[in-house]
Amino acid sequence: MKYILKLVQFLYCIYVIIVFASLTILSATALLFLIPFGRNKLGNRIYFVCRYWSKILYFFIGFRHIEIYEAPHEFNRPHIFVGNHNSYMDIPPVVQLKHQPIRALGKFESSKIPIFGWVYKAAVIMVDRSSPAKRAQSLRNLKAALHKKISIFIFPEGTFSMTHEMPLKSFYNGAFKLAIEMKIPIQPVLMVDAVDRMHYDSLFSLTPGMNRVVYLEKVEVDNYTIGQIDELRDLVYERMDQGLRRYRKYPKS
Repeated sequence: MKYILKLVQFLYCIYVIIVFASLTILSATALLFLIPFGRNKLGNRIYFVCRYWSKILYFFIGFRHIEIYEAPHEFNRPHIFVGNHNSYMDIPPVVQLKHQPIRALGKFESSKIPIFGWVYKAAVIMVDRSSPAKRAQSLRNLKAALHKKISIFIFPEGTFSMTHEMPLKSFYNGAFKLAIEMKIPIQPVLMVDAVDRMHYDSLFSLTPGMNRVVYLEKVEVDNYTIGQIDELRDLVYERMDQGLRRYRKYPKS
């Protein structure tokens, strides 16, 4: 029975790869038709395509996107969203947060993936850490989006959290420094089930099921100064740590 289940999962994973590749090619084709309409609001049109790419992908592979609100969220106000990161399946829920304009911060290296990389580059604000000048340009791009009332999404851990002992890795300061400088509230969100849908160590660990996104209480930053970055970062970390422990089982801290 064990070997039969493994075979079924393997075939399911192959099916998901085929669906993912097909939808990505179709999405890239759709984006080509959007370019002639000009760059004004092009980002919103791109996210529209990506959102439905994600919805259709979920439908065909048996994923359920569920949003849980532990506190009211102001959809007409820009936020800096911060989320935990332990699976590639953290990405599709981001573009399904459709209630307001939003752009994710993405790694430059992912833009090199054939076809997907072209869609990815058009949909995210990329960070290129290869030189101080490019890092500075990435920061300017983030600030420009916020000035246009477009929310941004950042994974403050910077990379996958690959431990079962703790919900989160330590956070980098970038998102919190930006929030204080721009006086933009931080909206912590939890990607609760993504690691169950696809484990970080293997593409062939994919399984269907729910993929919950939990909105925690937002953190206003008006009273914080640059000298209080660590205090703000630790507050958000603690709320997210406690939130993940409410929804998943971890050893007691």
